[in-house]
Amino acid sequence: MDIRHLSPSYAVSPQIDAADIPAIAEAGFKTIICNRPDAEVPPSHQAAAIEAAAKAAGLRFVIIPVTHQGLNTQMITAQKDAMDASDGPTLAYCASGTRSSIVWAYGQATEMPADDIITAAAGVGYDLGGMRPQLEALKDG
Repeated sequence: MDIRHLSPSYAVSPQIDAADIPAIAEAGFKTIICNRPDAEVPPSHQAAAIEAAAKAAGLRFVIIPVTHQGLNTQMITAQKDAMDASDGPTLAYCASGTRSSIVWAYGQATEMPADDIITAAAGVGYDLGGMRPQLEALKDG
């Protein structure tokens, strides 16, 4: 498991396994967001399997499947709402953590300067520099 913190309350990870859930709970996460569409993974790693393990561990589980082509404002709002509703840190996952980072970045654009968002992502290995114009437009918007 490769958890990368973008903020004190939000982290991302590549695909997790149901066996990872106890360690995720032990790390203090209260909510898990699945940003990976089921079509990308075998049944053992689809949202229902991870959700069952998460709920058994007392964690909140939210499904917001994101594709690069299909990312929209409803997904960004849903991700931010899930984070805001969590009673503790949130872990979001997808194939590599990139999509979960992108959704977070857009959700933070009205609250954080683009430089801070890009720096936070770069600090944990995600290059979101190409998003600068969109992040700045959202900030000004």
